[in-house]
Amino acid sequence: MGSTAFETLFGGAAGGGKSHGQLLDALRFAVCYPGSRQLMLRRTMPELERSLVPASLRLYPQRIASYKVGEHQWRFQNGSVLEFGFCDAESDVTRYQSAEYDVLRFDELTHFTESQFTYLISRVRGANGYPKQVKSTTNPGGVGHHWVKARYIDPMPPGTVAEFDGGSRLFLPACLADNPFLRRADPDYEKRLRLLSIHDRRALLDGVWELDEGRYFTEWSPALHVVPPHPIPRGWRRCLTIDYGLDMLAALWIAQSPDGRSLVYRELYEPNLIISEAAARIRACESANEQIDCRLAPPDLWNRRQETGKSAAELFSECGLDFEKSDNNRVSGWLALHELLVPRRDGRPLLTVAETCRNLIRTLPALRHDARNPSDVAGAPHELTHAPDALRGYAATVREPAAPARPSAYDCEIGAFLSY
Repeated sequence: MGSTAFETLFGGAAGGGKSHGQLLDALRFAVCYPGSRQLMLRRTMPELERSLVPASLRLYPQRIASYKVGEHQWRFQNGSVLEFGFCDAESDVTRYQSAEYDVLRFDELTHFTESQFTYLISRVRGANGYPKQVKSTTNPGGVGHHWVKARYIDPMPPGTVAEFDGGSRLFLPACLADNPFLRRADPDYEKRLRLLSIHDRRALLDGVWELDEGRYFTEWSPALHVVPPHPIPRGWRRCLTIDYGLDMLAALWIAQSPDGRSLVYRELYEPNLIISEAAARIRACESANEQIDCRLAPPDLWNRRQETGKSAAELFSECGLDFEKSDNNRVSGWLALHELLVPRRDGRPLLTVAETCRNLIRTLPALRHDARNPSDVAGAPHELTHAPDALRGYAATVREPAAPARPSAYDCEIGAFLSY
């Protein structure tokens, strides 16, 4: 963990000494940089109390630091502080909104959502001149597997520091062989890992990141479903479908060919918009001569609001956007989306997505099965569901295509494919 990159992930197989290394690196930093502040996070407080806290009590010398149980902090004689924290709910990140840390440490990063991570790394700041870093450990799997893999595993080879907007990143693979102390103390640990299911064994023993078990849309393939923006013929119907809440507006523009092919050609993905702002942003995305044939929204937008006595649908209408109710049956909607994604006899799916629609491309393959209802999508992490929910509304409600038209080869519209 002695990395100098701004972000470092030490991840892979279980038993590689990841958490132990994280604690020792935190101890080294606290001693080397007097008055420094660090935050070490697990998803829940019980996880902290079962793992990091007792391990730190065994490792840290009492003559240079003392642990304050009520505050979950190690306080060092040189003024340094190591704080243990947690983020169970999405909103728990706000408990750290005024804090400043030199180093932020995530234990089991794949247990966190991407929105929690990106908010919390903004707390890494300060004018003391000390190194500012984010250091994380994890095993493959968990609700954050997809975004962690996309951030650290896919972009660069292991052990290579790569530069990105916002700072450098490094992935260090972990394996059981990295921890000879555990193998000597518990020689049967590896044998027990080999008794796990194939999926768990690949994640925990082999440290494999290419895990598909639990993925809802297994038919999704970037090679099949992601396409460059291209002209849309005038004879195609256009539809806007949205999922709206104050936490996120997800809007997708979809063009449907006469033979039933659908192209998601534009997206809008933006949080913290009241209805008038959301309507203005939607209208700004559409060109002046763009004909939208239908606008779909989930039925809950027709519920009357206590503060105004009007529904969200009525407020959108007052802003010039009239919506129809989409079919909100979750299971049948997801099944309809499966049908659009599965390749047909010609090898092509009925639905493709323009490569500019980055949030839909990011979130749709990350959806997992609901553990209690395998026919449904898991509702957590919630951040992943907004754009797919909008697409589900379209899939469940889409009409039968009109009779094939015969437009001129030149009768097409070169529209801008906007992505926000």
